[in-house]
Amino acid sequence: MNSLYPIKFKPILKDRIWGDGKLHQVLGKKNISPTTGESWEISSVAGDISIVDNGFLKHNNLQELIEVYMGDLLGDKVYEQFGIEFPLLIKFIDANDDLSIQVHPNDQLARERHNSFGKTEMWYVMDTNPGASLISGFNREVSKEEYLEALNQKSLATILNRVQTSPGDVFFIPAGRIHAIGAGILLAEIQQTSDITYRLYDWDRVDQHGNPRELHTDLALDAIDYHHYNNIKTICEDKLNEVINLVTCTYFTTNKLRFNIPVERDYIDLDSFVIYMCCSGSFDLIYNDAQKIEVVKGETILLPATLKYVRCIPKNQAELLEIYID
Repeated sequence: MNSLYPIKFKPILKDRIWGDGKLHQVLGKKNISPTTGESWEISSVAGDISIVDNGFLKHNNLQELIEVYMGDLLGDKVYEQFGIEFPLLIKFIDANDDLSIQVHPNDQLARERHNSFGKTEMWYVMDTNPGASLISGFNREVSKEEYLEALNQKSLATILNRVQTSPGDVFFIPAGRIHAIGAGILLAEIQQTSDITYRLYDWDRVDQHGNPRELHTDLALDAIDYHHYNNIKTICEDKLNEVINLVTCTYFTTNKLRFNIPVERDYIDLDSFVIYMCCSGSFDLIYNDAQKIEVVKGETILLPATLKYVRCIPKNQAELLEIYID
């Protein structure tokens, strides 16, 4: 059996009512439409399973890889827990308009209702228009009854926490937190593998046939966390040539590395795959001593768990997100 290597996948492009052109203009994605809003970089969601785009495994899908390589690809601990379902869904999202106000169920609720994982996620903001903002949580403590009244009065936005944002901002969105990406924001999203979204309000938009989008008001009631939280934005240092932790939770760990000199990464004590999302610049990824693969802005690459030592050599300066399960 040939040795595993850093794997790139074909992006799965999704048209959205709020999509725009930044996935092409900023991240270099090809074959997008005027309304492409999402690029699913690594996915094992049914019907949207990623296809390998490089090396001898090209044209195989992610599920086939896991069936063959099991813990060598995922890490033994990860494989024991998740089997052939890859545990994370990795995306770039480009919002030309406000996304719907929505919430995701937690693991227990998602398992009971949908036989699925819940969805805890995080956002790393890569590019914004001036004044761009997003919604995360409530701006005060509310009851279920107050929430329903605001929803029925179409004044839901008045009780939500809207935050102005800029490149480099980090937002952790645990399952149950009401949220919406705002117009003019391009971001990286790391989340549990789940495509379950309860849409609460969609700004009275209609599709090309004049029909409003489906809402999930009743399903959302028991999924929403009605508490108010301070410090919605995650405060992180930004240091050159240092690994900066952005989020550590049960479902994933995400670090940021902005570097202009060669960087060595040692995963000998990590029993997990590693994902790199290149957010700016480009770098050569050196593995198995001398083998090399270039990673450029807008690309995502999966490092199998058997790759324990790599070097990243930037072309001038690069920035990447490093994601794994600890």
